[in-house]
Amino acid sequence: MVVLWLGEEDRGTVTDLLSASDARDLWAPVPGYLAACTLGLPTIAAVEAHRQDLDAWSAGRSGPSGYGDVVESGRDAYARLVGVPASHVAIASQTSVAVAVVAAAVPDGAEVVLPLGDFSSVVYPFLVQAARRDVRVVQVPLHELADAVGPDTWLVAWSAVQSATGEVADHDALAAAAARHDALTLCDTTQAAGVLPVDASRWDVTVCHAYKWLCCPRGVAFLTVGDRARRLLDPVQAGWYAGADVWSSCYGPDMRLADDARALDVSPAWQAWVGALPALRTFAALDVDDAWRHASGLADSLAAALDLPPAHRAVLTWPDPSGDDLAAMARAGLVASGRAGRARVAFHLWNDHDDVDRVVRALGR
Repeated sequence: MVVLWLGEEDRGTVTDLLSASDARDLWAPVPGYLAACTLGLPTIAAVEAHRQDLDAWSAGRSGPSGYGDVVESGRDAYARLVGVPASHVAIASQTSVAVAVVAAAVPDGAEVVLPLGDFSSVVYPFLVQAARRDVRVVQVPLHELADAVGPDTWLVAWSAVQSATGEVADHDALAAAAARHDALTLCDTTQAAGVLPVDASRWDVTVCHAYKWLCCPRGVAFLTVGDRARRLLDPVQAGWYAGADVWSSCYGPDMRLADDARALDVSPAWQAWVGALPALRTFAALDVDDAWRHASGLADSLAAALDLPPAHRAVLTWPDPSGDDLAAMARAGLVASGRAGRARVAFHLWNDHDDVDRVVRALGR
């Protein structure tokens, strides 16, 4: 039996993890939707939660304290999902906002190592610092990233799964390289959390925007910080929600920030969190290893049908510089995406082998 955290309080415990096949029933069927890497689909429970919230809001029955309880339950669910205490989790609105806090902490004269072609929200905050002061940014191909970490490296940052290609980083090699040179680590799990097992405790910092594989409304993001990173990061974007007591931190002149990761919080977009909470509770109860086997297995089946090498990942891409394959899939009613001159399809919990067949037929293979 599976007990999901779908009520107003976290009363339940998980006696068995939710399998990928059982989880599929939590979404309304959307045949041919192959774009979780662009925008996740809301769970049925999330849609209903939004409807109820709209009714309550329109009737004047919504309020900040109720939304605050929703946010804290969401923080707890995300902490369970990525294997860290809730005290290590800060809430954010966008990935770049969270990464910018880390970029602002890079010391003058320090080196930051990044993958070439990584998503801009991971890269731009550091390039902004390098353009304005003595920070050196080194960008190398992902497969060379661990080797590029050296004695001068203050931080190595990367996406767990590359947005453009679906390539999964060699996390063991990166962990070993960072430990060898005592470099800080920052891993963006936006394209991983919810489908690929994530252990945020391995890294000094992780960031995640939850609107993709975690199927939350856009505007719900997370930052996790380990003890070392917490000592180094300044809450440069601190507002009332970063206060030790949120509701007594609305006005000055005194400032008393939270003594854990909440000092890095940004104030939440309340309505977005209403839809996020059912999704986060679902993924916190999910057997993510099973989800990865399901998603990567479908991608490998498609790769075989298209005479492509097996990718062993949830996102399959192939060269499509003209966009003809993407257009053919769109004409067939499939929702896919194109990035960096490549067609890109993603398989998540709601997908099945019928979706593989739909792509094959659309491409005439």
